[in-house]
Amino acid sequence: MTVSLPSRALPLAALLLAAAVGGCERPGAERARGGSAVAAGGDSLGGAVLAGFAEGAAAGAVVYVPAYSHIYDQDGTREFDLAATLSVRNTDPERTLTVASVSYYDSAGHLVRDYLDAPLTLGPLASRSFVVAERDRTGGSGANFLVTWSARRALSEPLIESVMISTASAQGLSFTGQSQVVRRLGAE
Repeated sequence: MTVSLPSRALPLAALLLAAAVGGCERPGAERARGGSAVAAGGDSLGGAVLAGFAEGAAAGAVVYVPAYSHIYDQDGTREFDLAATLSVRNTDPERTLTVASVSYYDSAGHLVRDYLDAPLTLGPLASRSFVVAERDRTGGSGANFLVTWSARRALSEPLIESVMISTASAQGLSFTGQSQVVRRLGAE
C-alpha cells in the first residue's frame, strides 16, 4: 500500500518518524532520568507515559507536541535560540481532567526531563504552562513533549500546544506548535 502525503506534510512526518525511531531503546537498557536509573523497554512511548491513564478513566490520550529550543537562520549555519512554553488547557467548562505526565524529549527522542512528580488536576477551564528557558539548548531543534491526560468522564478534549518566542537582537520572533494525539485511551 502506498500513502501519498502533501509536500507540506513531509517535514512533520519526518519529524514524527525521527522521534519515534530515536526514542526506542533495547530492552533492559538503563539511562539516568531525573537523577535515577530507569529500566527501559516495553512500549516505545514509555511505560510511565502509558501508565498515566487513571484507573477507571473514560477518556484520555498521549499527545505529542513539537518544541524548538532553537531554529536555523540564513543558510542553516546560524542558530537562533528560543524559549518554549507548553500550554495545557482544559477546554471543558464543567469537568475536571488529570495530567499524569509532561515529559520533554530531545531531537534524538531521549528523555531530557519530566515536569511532574505527581499527577496534576486541571479544573474546568483551567490551564498550566511548562517552560523551557531560551538558554536551555538540551532539546535541540527537534525537541518535543509527550503529555498524558485522562478524565473519569467524557469531556471536551484539552487544547495542548507549544509557543516558541525570542526577542534577541531587537528582533521579535514567535510561533506555535500544534499537538497530535499519538495514543487514545483504550486504543491499541
